[in-house]
Amino acid sequence: MRKRKAILVVTFMLSVALIILLCNILLGDRAASRGKNEQYHQTIRLLSENRAASHQPGAPYKIVIDAGHGGKDRGATGASGRFEKDLTLQLALKVEELAKQEPEIEVYLTRTDDRFISSIDRARPKFANDLGADLFISIHGNTYEDPSVSGTETYYYHEDSRPLAEIMQRHVVETSGFRDRGVKKENYFVVKDTFMPAVLIETGYVTNPQEEEQMQNSEVQYRIAGSILDGIKEYLKLG
Repeated sequence: MRKRKAILVVTFMLSVALIILLCNILLGDRAASRGKNEQYHQTIRLLSENRAASHQPGAPYKIVIDAGHGGKDRGATGASGRFEKDLTLQLALKVEELAKQEPEIEVYLTRTDDRFISSIDRARPKFANDLGADLFISIHGNTYEDPSVSGTETYYYHEDSRPLAEIMQRHVVETSGFRDRGVKKENYFVVKDTFMPAVLIETGYVTNPQEEEQMQNSEVQYRIAGSILDGIKEYLKLG
């Protein structure tokens, strides 16, 4: 009986020791993970600050306009059956067209046609990082199961991108007349993995019939594209 009791006590003590060891390992992993995240975000901030400081006077600002989705990635399906990927490309091309009148701005597009861009290799932010872009703006159309939901919202991740998000949101809302759904922080890789101020604009809800109809109108698209360009100019303090 005593032998059995001793075995139980030893087993209990070993179990407690194992639990403590596992807890220490887990806490160590979490601390290491937090350390890596903090180091990553600090690197992003330093790169952003260095890029702003290194901009050469007289040289055009490099602006990456990202047309969301593309190819087999259709994005949201609108109330009319049209795809988000086509709307985002139309808007991106119009921003590029209008920007040609601005010598201080040079626009680069992540895609110029109906091409699929994989998110696995993070090609969109990598394109902007490799280019040494000054700003990154991703254009999207929103979706919701309730077709009455409408409005514009702009997302950012890093705090140094929030001022850009607020400016872009204000310009797009004022021009489109869509409901102001505000600026929000979200862990989207296109705004998280970029080394420069970056935002993702949900211009409006393609699942809202009235809003989609307006966004499919070429004149309205030019106005929205113009508002995006105006937001860029305000942020960069141009003209």
